[in-house]
Amino acid sequence: MKKEHQARKRFGQNFLIDQQVISQIISAIGPKIDDNLIEIGPGTAALTEHLIKRCPNMSVLELDRDLVKFLGTKFADYPDFKIHSGDALDVDFTQFYDGRDLRLVGNLPYNISTPILFHLLQVGHLIKDMHFMLQREVVDRLGASPGSKTYGRLSVMIQYHCQVMPIIPVPPESFRPAPKVQSAVVRLKPHRQKPFIADNEILFSQVVNLSFQQRRKTLRNCLKSLSHCLDGLEGRLDLSARPEQLSVGDFVTIANHVNQTMSET
Repeated sequence: MKKEHQARKRFGQNFLIDQQVISQIISAIGPKIDDNLIEIGPGTAALTEHLIKRCPNMSVLELDRDLVKFLGTKFADYPDFKIHSGDALDVDFTQFYDGRDLRLVGNLPYNISTPILFHLLQVGHLIKDMHFMLQREVVDRLGASPGSKTYGRLSVMIQYHCQVMPIIPVPPESFRPAPKVQSAVVRLKPHRQKPFIADNEILFSQVVNLSFQQRRKTLRNCLKSLSHCLDGLEGRLDLSARPEQLSVGDFVTIANHVNQTMSET
């Protein structure tokens, strides 16, 4: 690139420049030549230039049109390299499925990382694994255990769908410009067989949302709008507990009980 690309705040751009961290990430991903590899937000290609050497037919998804042009020029010698221009939140990721499960990587914009994760969970059955750079606080929440301060809606929903493995801490000085927060790389592997199965996943999501809207209240108070469906749960769960004390399996138990009660009325 003749001129250094200026990070754009509206795109939440912070470009990774630490070669040691980059090497650790590539090693953790372990890309192979026949992978169906998609990088979200490649930016100035800090990861891409290493990934493409091992997986020449990889795809990238980039929103910044200037960077789309840059990537096309930089990797012009790779005929199977595919560039998609667009917003990850608007993209239908089923288009990337060709019989091979998706392997997703990326340094996600921190301001929209959670919506992107929820968007991707909709096609979790087509995904082999995901390696994402996220704000450290978000990674802590993803893998949090019941009873901890960081355990909440995000923890329950992601752990219901995926195995969560924080793998690499990344300091602010590893980026240009340096963010004001700590970062970390997390590996997410969608469950091939979920440990707990919600009979109605939309209802399960609603129960989890209601439960964490008022963290300081008891579960019974949080789920007051569903109180007519909670009879019979007392012997199985403590409804006087706070939501953060319940496991993923407990929330599935509640949702399935509510779903069964609703279907019987």
